[in-house]
Amino acid sequence: MAVPVEYYMVLSAAVFCIGLFGILTRRNALMFLMSVELMLNAANINFVAFSFYHGNLTGQVFSLFTMALAAAEVAVGIGIILVLYRNFSDVDVTKATTLRW
Repeated sequence: MAVPVEYYMVLSAAVFCIGLFGILTRRNALMFLMSVELMLNAANINFVAFSFYHGNLTGQVFSLFTMALAAAEVAVGIGIILVLYRNFSDVDVTKATTLRW
């Protein structure tokens, strides 16, 4: 029994909304990164679901590229967060109001 594609879309929309809510309401930089990961995973769910629905592998290949992009984004983001913590002793993004400190 196959799951209809609409269920995947609803799941993807819910995960994307949770990520968007996390970005809009949190001040912690680590929570930002986790929220962006949720939003990218929502896109991956859609890619894989439509790939399965249409019967080709294009969406799954795009999903792999998105995972590589997410890994690179986390590597750069963790570096930025470490510098933020080193200079402000906190990971609150509202404390870093200028690019120069």
